[in-house]
Amino acid sequence: MLSVFDAGSAKGLRHFLYGATAETLEQLQGRLLAKFPQAQIVGSYAPPFRKLSTQEETDIADRLNRSGADIIWVGLSSPKQELWMARMRDRLEASMLIGVGAAFDFHAGLKRQAPRIIQRSGFEWAFRLLCEPRRLWRRYALVVPTFISLTAFQRLGLRKFPIEDAVSGSGASGQMQ
Repeated sequence: MLSVFDAGSAKGLRHFLYGATAETLEQLQGRLLAKFPQAQIVGSYAPPFRKLSTQEETDIADRLNRSGADIIWVGLSSPKQELWMARMRDRLEASMLIGVGAAFDFHAGLKRQAPRIIQRSGFEWAFRLLCEPRRLWRRYALVVPTFISLTAFQRLGLRKFPIEDAVSGSGASGQMQ
């Protein structure tokens, strides 16, 4: 996220921050602009912590499109952010939607990020679990074994994942290897 903000400052990329709480977004925006004074943050929105109505989704899509954002950063947590991006993609004009999970909290200075060596080792999830066990244990108890199993099945050739299923839900052509 920080690398894209850095590179985007020189290119005039317009950013929109979607997710978290209003307080988190305010702190995040302040810290991003302090670090990247030329960054263009064209808006932010903290959605309610509930399922959005059809009208609310339409209003949010209009707001995001009116902002002129090139990149919409989505910090809702997984899998909520991925489901939201898949549902909203066709209604949004931004070039990119990027799900960043807890990055809003990290870059706003509200949560501690794993040391770089842990991040690069692929065990940041374990660090986060140790930092927030009550909140994350259920998610990781399901997600980590599922991910490991599906990865093993794919590598052993026992399961293939059609690209079209992942992107559009249609079940068409391409196969992921």
